[in-house]
Amino acid sequence: MPLVHEPGEAQADFGFALVKMAGKLIKVAFFALALPYSDAMFIVAYPRECTESFQDAHVRAFRFFEGVPTRIRYDNARTTVSQITGARSRKLTDGFLQLQSHYLFEARFCRVRRPNEKGVVEGIIKYARLNYLVPVPEVESFQELNRYLEQRCREDLKRRLRGQTAPKGELLKEDQAAFLKLPSAFEACRQSSTRVDKLSLVRFDRNDYSVPVRYAHLEVTVKGSVGRIMICRNDQVLAEHTRLWEKERIAFEPLHYLQLLERKPGALDQAKPLAEWRLPECFHQLRSRLEAQEPRWGTREFIRVLRLLEKYSMARVERAIRQALGLRHCHRDVVAQYLYEEEPVSLFSLEGREHLKGVHVAAPDLTRYVELMRGINS
Repeated sequence: MPLVHEPGEAQADFGFALVKMAGKLIKVAFFALALPYSDAMFIVAYPRECTESFQDAHVRAFRFFEGVPTRIRYDNARTTVSQITGARSRKLTDGFLQLQSHYLFEARFCRVRRPNEKGVVEGIIKYARLNYLVPVPEVESFQELNRYLEQRCREDLKRRLRGQTAPKGELLKEDQAAFLKLPSAFEACRQSSTRVDKLSLVRFDRNDYSVPVRYAHLEVTVKGSVGRIMICRNDQVLAEHTRLWEKERIAFEPLHYLQLLERKPGALDQAKPLAEWRLPECFHQLRSRLEAQEPRWGTREFIRVLRLLEKYSMARVERAIRQALGLRHCHRDVVAQYLYEEEPVSLFSLEGREHLKGVHVAAPDLTRYVELMRGINS
């Protein structure tokens, strides 16, 4: 049956394709949002279809179209529907409800095994796969792949479909006139509450992420987005990591374990969090000298130098170590002294403090100090 589509409506779905990324052939999930009235589309790819990628894709699509469709039609994927309670009634997931309550669009769902009810986006997914992802694209990252896909979507707006009097870009203006206003940015992430284990690790989506050892055994909140993992306690961010998409992997931050190593310096060479930490050569030279000067405390002193990285950048600490190595005696305080010398000195200014310009402080009377010293000496 030929159908008519009103401006401002949309259809959304995920598709899958092969991509050669960083020299490795992988399967990616790509999200498509189609506007049936203008036939405009937005495509974006992710490592996997999940709540975070589903939310992030909507944020990107609404920003691309500069507005929010009034009604969006979906299938019954696990990212949106937690339970089918009737032919048209659904119990929605928390992640979908958060997205919907922020953007205030209406959601419609296809009947079970009736993907033809969102046939426009089904056709868009097929078109995008055959025209944008065949032959298999070769890219270095998802950022590069998504820049390529967005550019192709913008170029597609110049195309005019058979039977239409104007290109897609002109018809899109009528869609946009019916859109809801774009609200403030939505934080596309999945949150979970958990406890830091005895190894200072937090598990999220089948992977482990480190936090500073002083937070072991505490309750924390993990915020997982497409690109980052944030581990928080109350309003404080304890740690941030790049998101891992493989299974059963561990993301270590060496700085998180230096406080413990300072108390247990014998574990330095066997510490797994530091196994893949590539330090500049001057760090190894410093360690050799410290351990030669005093075998008993040299390793611990080197770890104290490493702890300077908790406050200062690698480049600054490396420069300070190179300066300290030129001295006869070298230890943590010497390295720190070169770092302190680089600290900018901020002088108090009366600029913008007009109420202080009338304050005058009298010069001190040093004769009283002289009288005091005479009294002490007598």
